[in-house]
Amino acid sequence: MPRSASLRTSLAFVAIGLACLASADLAITTLHPWRELGRFTWGLVTPSFQEGGTLGLALGKTVAFALLGVAAGSVTGMGLALIYHRRLVRVSAAFVRAVHELFWALLFLQFLGLNAITGLLAIALPYAGIFAKVYAEILEEGDRSAEPALPAGTGKISRFFFARIPEVWSHIRTYTVYRVECGLRTSAVLGFVGLPTLGFYLDSAFLQGDYSRVGALLLLFYVLIALIRVWLRPWLVPLYLALAPLLLGGSLQVSMGNVTRFFTQDIVPLGLRDGFSWEALGSWAGDLLTQQALPGVVSTVVLTQIALVATGALALAAFPLICRHFVGRPEKVVTHIALVVGRSTPEYILAYIFLQLWGPSMLPAIVALALHNGAIIAHLIGRYADALQLGPDTPRNPLVRYGYEVVPRVYNQFLAFLFYRWEIIMRESAILGILGIHTLGFYIDSAIQNLRMDHMVALLLITAFLNLGIDAASRIIRAHLRLRTTPTYEP
Repeated sequence: MPRSASLRTSLAFVAIGLACLASADLAITTLHPWRELGRFTWGLVTPSFQEGGTLGLALGKTVAFALLGVAAGSVTGMGLALIYHRRLVRVSAAFVRAVHELFWALLFLQFLGLNAITGLLAIALPYAGIFAKVYAEILEEGDRSAEPALPAGTGKISRFFFARIPEVWSHIRTYTVYRVECGLRTSAVLGFVGLPTLGFYLDSAFLQGDYSRVGALLLLFYVLIALIRVWLRPWLVPLYLALAPLLLGGSLQVSMGNVTRFFTQDIVPLGLRDGFSWEALGSWAGDLLTQQALPGVVSTVVLTQIALVATGALALAAFPLICRHFVGRPEKVVTHIALVVGRSTPEYILAYIFLQLWGPSMLPAIVALALHNGAIIAHLIGRYADALQLGPDTPRNPLVRYGYEVVPRVYNQFLAFLFYRWEIIMRESAILGILGIHTLGFYIDSAIQNLRMDHMVALLLITAFLNLGIDAASRIIRAHLRLRTTPTYEP
């Protein structure tokens, strides 16, 4: 069985998840959920490709936003990685990656408008923080044995490009390709705030009840993700980056007047725009905390903890289905395809789909978060378990083998992956509020609708600090349990 500390921690989180479940809204409010689910399933198996030009444009713009945003983020991140030892850089990078890309998009929309710059910055800014951290770790752990072989007097830049980069290039390339896949998912979701990517066309198809077109869009997206290592060849990347701006098109002009007004007027608390007073600030902060921030934080934490436990349960149940110690090759192929679909579909899109079928409650969000993150962890643990060598005295009964032989040997690795996803689940729980679930995203979206930019910015800051707190708690728990904290860079 797993080590006692790991088991106690697991039981504590299960107890917290069950306690949160007791207060969660899990109601199904649609009139005919099963009939709607049947219509949706039929649309998935009968995709309509009649509007081929529209479908191609949706995917093309999704790819363009992703490639340009990830490219800008990776270049900026590499520059920051070189000075990541400075506290200000580390703190800034942690802050920008703690805010979800969709929240960044909503923020930039307020003063940049609905144009390509908004989408690119929404991806590039948080990704720069992510790249800075990961690239810094890769460089720090890289082999430096080649540096002494360089001629005396070699400059720092030459030393970096000729001695350090070649030693870690394979890791940098692998992680960057993984981030492109993440960028594709992010780019698709940006369509739900009006940018012309996959989410925009999915939203339109759902509103029209055209599930066959939904099926076609999702099928093309899955193929795009599955074949990423085929079409994303290094020698093609410069061509893609050159063509991407042409595909995005549109105006790239920014009104400096809007930018100035946003930062000097709109985000100033309403009661303080005519002059500062402690009484007005206290009244503004009190109303914000009691009516929006605290209810949003509580709902976000409740949803996160339920989804975390559900993710763990799904991963533990699913990983044997892709492990050679339990199933044969045909079964592994079927399960692998299902996990690819689960981990390739962004949580936001999954939640949006379930919301149309079941109505607004925490249930669509819990299922979406568990399916996506559970598929990722099950895939990783399945591969980890595949590498195990079982002895000749291994029990023949698969249930006994699962409980007494395999799970105890993979459990700590499972917890490492699960706690690493904890902060990610928190970020997604907050953003799913835009769909009508009363997490922080709900109140942020409401503030935008009511033109209360001061509330929006304050709630975004609270969201960022909440995510940073969960990330810190995750690192403390992983260190206490002596789990391997370096995440895998494969999805």
